[in-house]
Amino acid sequence: MARVKESGIGDTPFQRLLGHNPEVMLGWVQLGNVLEKDGHITAELKEQVRRTLAQRNGCEYCKAKGKPDPEKFDEKTSIAVGFAEVFLMQKGDIPDSIFSVLQESLTEEEISELVAFISFTTASQYFGAMMKLKTEGDKINS
Repeated sequence: MARVKESGIGDTPFQRLLGHNPEVMLGWVQLGNVLEKDGHITAELKEQVRRTLAQRNGCEYCKAKGKPDPEKFDEKTSIAVGFAEVFLMQKGDIPDSIFSVLQESLTEEEISELVAFISFTTASQYFGAMMKLKTEGDKINS
């Protein structure tokens, strides 16, 4: 069970935890919707990055959505996932040499979108971890 009771506002357990502050929840959901869809980088690439981050950011709810699927990796996805793994190890202190690798394969727009997505997703996963957000099955077993 999560550390606080879910509010009655929101469509998912995550949203209902944020729903205690409806304005925050609505803004968070809106930004999430923008970042998760196809943009300069594809939604599928972002999903593989999200899955990579989830394995180490401590949110059981996020982990339950699955591990990265290397069969879906193309060159850009491999580079983006590798960058996410470096971010997880370095906690934001990314060497210039790593950014050089990004710049060889991604446009500035793609890099900006990837870094924004990683930052937002990490914040979301940290929120879930701190609140001890579990999957629906875990709630039944708790």
